[in-house]
Amino acid sequence: MTQVGRIKACLNGARSRHEHPAVPVTPAQLAAEAAAAVAAGAEAIHLHPRGGDGGESLLASEVGAAVGAVRRACLGIPVGVSTGLWIAGGDVIARRAAVAEWRGLTPGERPDFASVNLSEPGTAGLLAVLDAAGVTAEAGVWSVADARAAAALRPAAGWLRILVEVAGTPSAIALEVASQILHELDALDVAAPRLLHSENEACWALVHRAGQLGLATRIGLEDTITGPAGEPVSGNAELTQMALAIWTAAAGSPARWV
Repeated sequence: MTQVGRIKACLNGARSRHEHPAVPVTPAQLAAEAAAAVAAGAEAIHLHPRGGDGGESLLASEVGAAVGAVRRACLGIPVGVSTGLWIAGGDVIARRAAVAEWRGLTPGERPDFASVNLSEPGTAGLLAVLDAAGVTAEAGVWSVADARAAAALRPAAGWLRILVEVAGTPSAIALEVASQILHELDALDVAAPRLLHSENEACWALVHRAGQLGLATRIGLEDTITGPAGEPVSGNAELTQMALAIWTAAAGSPARWV
């Protein structure tokens, strides 16, 4: 599996088209936004498949439709999905059962990777069904405690990458939390590649920090619907262009740990 060098595009998350008109929901919309983001420099795609009602879905038929459409539009680009427990209504057993059905998807419909939030219950069982389905796992690490979980609970094939995800905090605090998590991963010798990101206004500070550290990052309408100065954006392609410019400008400059 090719690793993300700089930018992963996160196309939609839980956002609706009421929040931003370019949020992709249908497979065709996801494919179009993915292709535009890749043309702007994205090296991997993360998406949340949707059902007919527009809600997030883990059902194999809906995951396969979304992933298949994006893969056809972005040949050779890794495509991943979320396994967030909220998508299954907080039901650990229902989530595991839904993900187990991915094993029946064709190679063109099956995700290359899936993010697993280590703060959620049921992680070990989820990793087992992902492994059986042939889907590699990214560790969603939101805290120092999650970093310890990533060291203690590793999938059979190892973590594809560690997602250092700092959410719900202002930029200065997000940078401090990211520093603490990264140091803990170092201390525990968690050697998997890392991707650093945040959301809303803090996302841009962490894109910059990722560039300084030479780490991958992500950007897209899941994480923010505005640019670094709070300006409106047209969609995932414009966000990708902005993030790539910030990451590239920051690369090689000294990172000042807070």
